[in-house]
Amino acid sequence: MISIDIRYHISAAGLALLALVAGCSRGGKAESRPEDAEPSRGLALFVASGGDDGNPGTAAKPFATLERARDEIRALRAKGAGAQPQEPVTVLLRGGRYEVARPFELTAQDSGSAGAPIVYRTRKGEEARIVGGRAVTGWQVVSDGAVLERLDPAARGKVMQADLRALGVTDFGQMGGGFGLGGGPGLELFFQDKPMTLARYPNEGFIRISAVLGATERDVRGTKGRLEGIFSYDDDRPRRWIGEKDPWVLGYWFYDWAEQRHRIESIDAEQKVMTLAKPFHGYGYRKGQWFYGFNLLCEIDQPGEWYLDREAGRLYFWPPAEIGQGKPTVSVLPHLVTMTGVAHVALRGLTFEATRNDAIIMKGCTNSVVAGCTIRNVGSWAVRVSDGKDSGVVGCDIYATADGGIGLSGGALKTLEPAGLYAENNHIHHWSRWNRMYRPAISLSGVGNRASRNLLENAPHTAIGFGGNDHVIEFNEIHSVCHESNDAGAIYSGRNWTMRGTVVRCNYLHHINGFEGRGCVGVYLDDMFCGTAIASNVFYKVTRAAFIGGGHDNTIENNIFVDCKPAVHVDARGMGWAHAMPEGLIKEGGEKGTLNGIHFKEPPYSTRYPKLIGILDKDPASPTGTLVARNICSGGKWDEIDKKAQPFVTLENNLLDGDPKFVDREKLDFRLRDDSPAFKLGFRPIPIEKIGLYQSADRATWPVSHSVRPMVEPPPKAGQAK
Repeated sequence: MISIDIRYHISAAGLALLALVAGCSRGGKAESRPEDAEPSRGLALFVASGGDDGNPGTAAKPFATLERARDEIRALRAKGAGAQPQEPVTVLLRGGRYEVARPFELTAQDSGSAGAPIVYRTRKGEEARIVGGRAVTGWQVVSDGAVLERLDPAARGKVMQADLRALGVTDFGQMGGGFGLGGGPGLELFFQDKPMTLARYPNEGFIRISAVLGATERDVRGTKGRLEGIFSYDDDRPRRWIGEKDPWVLGYWFYDWAEQRHRIESIDAEQKVMTLAKPFHGYGYRKGQWFYGFNLLCEIDQPGEWYLDREAGRLYFWPPAEIGQGKPTVSVLPHLVTMTGVAHVALRGLTFEATRNDAIIMKGCTNSVVAGCTIRNVGSWAVRVSDGKDSGVVGCDIYATADGGIGLSGGALKTLEPAGLYAENNHIHHWSRWNRMYRPAISLSGVGNRASRNLLENAPHTAIGFGGNDHVIEFNEIHSVCHESNDAGAIYSGRNWTMRGTVVRCNYLHHINGFEGRGCVGVYLDDMFCGTAIASNVFYKVTRAAFIGGGHDNTIENNIFVDCKPAVHVDARGMGWAHAMPEGLIKEGGEKGTLNGIHFKEPPYSTRYPKLIGILDKDPASPTGTLVARNICSGGKWDEIDKKAQPFVTLENNLLDGDPKFVDREKLDFRLRDDSPAFKLGFRPIPIEKIGLYQSADRATWPVSHSVRPMVEPPPKAGQAK
C-alpha cells in the first residue's frame, strides 16, 4: 500500500508546442496576454453581485448581470460603423456569488476579433462564482415520528429537513444513467463547495451477488449469467429498504466496465432475493458481481448523506458541519454558459458550479477559450467543445463532475480536415461521480485535436478516450484511474480500421492496476484499432501497459516500462474469439469500397494512410504491421504476445536485461544517465521534465497538489497461498 503526495512547483514550458524532441513537442515560455492584467486599453465594463442593471457599468456603478454587460456591448457596436469591435472589450466581474436565473448565452453577434478580443473574467485577486443552483434555507431538525422511525438510530436528532417547494424549487429532474444510457442525477446537493452523498449502503464498497435467478441463461465464451435482474445476496441490510419510496441500486452486473442504475421492484427479505425493475441490463447479471443501494432515506447514517422525498419536495440532510457554515445549495439550471458560433471570446479566471448538465457548451466557435477557470460540482461534463476551429480549454481546475471533464469534437472525417481543438494544462480529478464508466477526463473525436500537459487523476474509469484521426495526446500525467473497473484503459480507443494517425507520446502513466488490483490497461487499442503510435511514454506500475488488441499497423516504440505486468500485450483476437468483428466490417463495407462509410482506397485516406489501401488483402483479421522497437523494460514482466499474433509482430532493439541506468529509480526519476546501454540500441531521450502541468498566467491554481491512490494487490488465485 502506498500513498504519494505530489506537488508541482517548477515553472516549465508554455503554450506553443513547436520543436520536436524524441518525437515529442517541446513547449516554449508561457506567454503573457494583454488581458491578464487590468485592461490598459479598450472598453472595460464592470459587473458586481451587488450591482444594478440600471447602472452604466463603470467600476463605481457596476451592472448586476453578465447579460446586461453583453447587451451593452451589442448596443455600443450597433452605434458604430461595423459588426467587429475596433478595440478589446473586457467585462470584469467583482468577487462574489452570482446565482444566475438562466444560462448566459453568447452567439456570433457577440464575437471579438484577433486584435480586439472580448474577455469575460474575474477581477484580479477576487473570486467570482457563477452558480447554477439555489441556496437552501429554512432548515429544521427532523421531528416527524414516521421519518425518525425510518432513520438509522445514529442519525436521529442530527438529520435536518428543508422544504424545496417553499423556496421555489419544484423541478427535481430525473435519475438514471449507466453504461449505454443517457441520464444523470437530476437535482443534487452541495455543501462547503463539495457534492454530498445521496444516501447509500454500504457507505464504501459493494454487496456481492451470491446467485443469479433469472430464467434465461447467458454464456459469453464461458462467462455465465442470466438475463433477468433477479438475484440473491448475503447481506442483511437490504431488509431495511422495504418501504422506501424510490429505492435504487448501482451495479456492475455482468462486466466490470458496464455499470447501470436500476430501480428496485421488490425485495424478499427472508430469501434475500432482489428483483429489479425493467428494462434489465442488456448484458445480463452474473454471480460474484457487485452493487450498492442508494436513494434511501433509511440509509442516512453518517454526516454528508442526503435524501430527497420527491413527492413531498422535502430535502433531508445530515450536515458534516453547522448548517450555516456550508451554504447548502441544490443544482437547478441545466447549463451556465452557451457559446454558439462566436469568435475570439474568452472566459477567464471564473468559477462555475452547481448545474444539472454540462457547465459550458461551445459550439462552432473559432479562436475562443475557457482559461484559468475552476469548474466543479456539475451534473454532467465541465466543458463540451464541438465543431469550430482552434478553440479549447486551458489551465482549468475541473473536479467533481458527474460525467467527464472536457469533450473535444471537431474536424471532418471525410476530408481529414483538422479542427485544432485543444485541452492543455488542466488539472482534472475525481470526475465520473454518477456515470462511472466511459466518461473520460478528456474525450477527443473528429480529426486533428490535442490533449497536452494535463494532470488527470483519481477516477473510476478512463482518463482519455479518443476516436477519429490524427489526434495528439502528449505530455500528460495520468495516475490512479480505472480503480473501479477492469478490462479498461487509462487511454482508450477501439473498433474502427479507418481511424488512424493518432500519436500517444511523452506521457507518464503510473499506479494503475484496476478494481481490486485485478488488472487493467495503460494505453488500450481495443478490438482491432489500427495505425496508432505509442511512443516515448513512461509507464510505472501499470498492468498491461501498452495493449494492442489485434489491429494493423500499430507501433510501440521508445517507451520506458518499469514494474509493469506485463509491459506489452499483443493479441490476434480477430483470428479467434472476435472473428465476427472484422468479418462484419468486410461484409458491410468491403464490397462497396468503403469501411465504416469511408472510401479508404481514395484520397485523402489513400494518400494520408497508404497502408490502409490493402487492409483487406493482408490478413485483415491479424495484427499485421505491429512494431515493438527500442523500448526499455525494467522489473515486472516484458511481454504477453499471443502465439497467433507472433508472426505479425516485429520485435527489435528492446532493452530487456540489465540495468538501464536511470538517474534515480528510488525517487522515480526515470531519466537515463549518459552511459545507459539503451542509447546504443537507438533509444532517444524522453523530455520527462516537460510532462504535466506548468505555471502560467492561465493556470487556475499554483502550486498544485495531488495524491496517488493506494494500490490494492490482486486477490490470490484459487489454490494460491495468500
